[in-house]
Amino acid sequence: MIKQLFAVAGVVVAINVATHQIAHQQNLSESQPTVTQAAIPQPPTNQPVNRVTPPLRLKIQLNSRKVTLYQGETPIKSYPIAVGRPGWETPTGNFRVGQMLKNPTWISPLTDERIPGGHPENPLGSYWIGFWSDGRNSIGFHGTPNSESVGTAASHGCIRMYNEDVEELFSQVKLGTLVTVVE
Repeated sequence: MIKQLFAVAGVVVAINVATHQIAHQQNLSESQPTVTQAAIPQPPTNQPVNRVTPPLRLKIQLNSRKVTLYQGETPIKSYPIAVGRPGWETPTGNFRVGQMLKNPTWISPLTDERIPGGHPENPLGSYWIGFWSDGRNSIGFHGTPNSESVGTAASHGCIRMYNEDVEELFSQVKLGTLVTVVE
């Protein structure tokens, strides 16, 4: 008796081909080929299974006033944001997270006034995720003491978020995360 092995949908099956062929040729009442399930090979238990996880990325939609966190092409979560006001528009393009700070110091882009991190008047809140800089000024995601500004064009180009949202985002992204800004 000859058995032929086939891999079907990850399961190894054995088909009794010879018996079926002989029965068919002799016009005998042999049933259809017999299919039996054989042992399924398993990876060694001492070796981890390698799974490729697509990288996280962020997409800012200025007109919609939202940022969406993606895992590859799959949207994970969207957050409402405030964007740059006229004259201080948020730049469009592809960027990378280049700075992540807890309790960042705010430096006024007009006067160079400094407000230390943790101070109640600091307009950045408790978290900073920077993705653009011209060497003097920087743009990034940050919290705000003015939550009513979220959903508007109100910043000096930065992406304002509710404090709890930027804290959550801060825990998920890392240096080098892609940030795409579109109209």
